[in-house]
Amino acid sequence: MTKNVCLLTILLLLALAAGCNQATNQNTATTQTPTTTQGPDNSEITTSVDANGTKTETRTFKNNPHISKVVVTTRDGKKTTKVYSKSGEEKVVDSTENALEATGDAVAKSAGFVADKAEDVGGEVGDKSKDVGEKAVDTSKKVGEKTVDVSKKVGEKTVEGAKKVGDKTAEGAKKAGSAVKKVIP
Repeated sequence: MTKNVCLLTILLLLALAAGCNQATNQNTATTQTPTTTQGPDNSEITTSVDANGTKTETRTFKNNPHISKVVVTTRDGKKTTKVYSKSGEEKVVDSTENALEATGDAVAKSAGFVADKAEDVGGEVGDKSKDVGEKAVDTSKKVGEKTVDVSKKVGEKTVEGAKKVGDKTAEGAKKAGSAVKKVIP
């Protein structure tokens, strides 16, 4: 009976050891089930942790015109933040601002996907004023050329008219002179 109890005890210990070993392997090989929560600025944040302990937080924007998502990866205590534009361009940002809580426009600006609005307006005003200046120069050149053309025509007509008047005056004077000679014997 003692042999049977010992044998049974050994079998139970082996079964227990095998079960513990299998449970330990399962705990280290599985990843945490991802969780999804609502984020600010009409976004969703999905968080997961892999078997090595790397935490990945993906914030997906539903309707931001500049960026589609932000991925924050924490590995061995070091965070890496990648921002993806709507066109798929990827940029790693090194910002003190929390990309999982900031507005989508602020994150897009920190990644360089959006210029400052004041810079855009200043550039547009400069471009427009340059266009207006060029058009004013073109128009004044045209006006100047037309003025010269019209002045030449007026001058030519004046000279031509003066010649005709002079010719008519001379012709009239000759006729008057002939008439006077005829009247005075």
